[in-house]
Amino acid sequence: MANKILIVEDEVKIARFLELELKHEGYEVEVVHDGRSGYERGLSGNFDIIILDLMLPEMSGIEVCRRIRRESEVAIIMLTAKDDVSDKVMGLDTGANDYITKPFAIEELLARIRAILKRNRFIQGAQNKKVLSAGKLVLDAEGHRVTFQGEEISLTKKEFQLLEYLMKNKGIVLTREKILDKVWGYDYVGDTNITDVYIRYLRTKIDDKYGVKYIHTIRGMGYQFKDEQQ
Repeated sequence: MANKILIVEDEVKIARFLELELKHEGYEVEVVHDGRSGYERGLSGNFDIIILDLMLPEMSGIEVCRRIRRESEVAIIMLTAKDDVSDKVMGLDTGANDYITKPFAIEELLARIRAILKRNRFIQGAQNKKVLSAGKLVLDAEGHRVTFQGEEISLTKKEFQLLEYLMKNKGIVLTREKILDKVWGYDYVGDTNITDVYIRYLRTKIDDKYGVKYIHTIRGMGYQFKDEQQ
């Protein structure tokens, strides 16, 4: 299966050039021309790499990168006409994996893409496949995939992490504080009710949709994940 690449570039000629070159190399390519579309497609398209321009209409490349990184670990190569150290540092600090400055040789971009894909394959190969199941619900940690009776369920990164943590601790009552610490991190600063919000998201996508009951509220304590109950 060909690796998927998303190009987010508002200069149509550059975007078209990159699209043709990458397709010639055997990649599956999509193109959008503004930041908001890049953000939305970047999260929903299951891409291996996003080539992201810094200067974009509707939403800057930095903001797109920041928002995507909250939900996904997809590789991002920042692309810009600016040759300024502060821009490069900002892009990398925001979560970009690499940075390339216009004008550039297509061979350099292709080499960087190959390096990222090679690194990703190495990381994936080093991981042991982890599959969690409860009744008809299956979570593939390595493939970042959740299915119910074979039907794939679309989850955000944080929803996936929460479900994985609940399933790993099946039968154990987990307090909101413990969930917050394990899923969001001990240094999380924000609304502590975020656990309740994401539990509701999971229930909507799984329990309510399929008429089952995996996630139980334990009054005064927290939540407990159990095997399928209809």
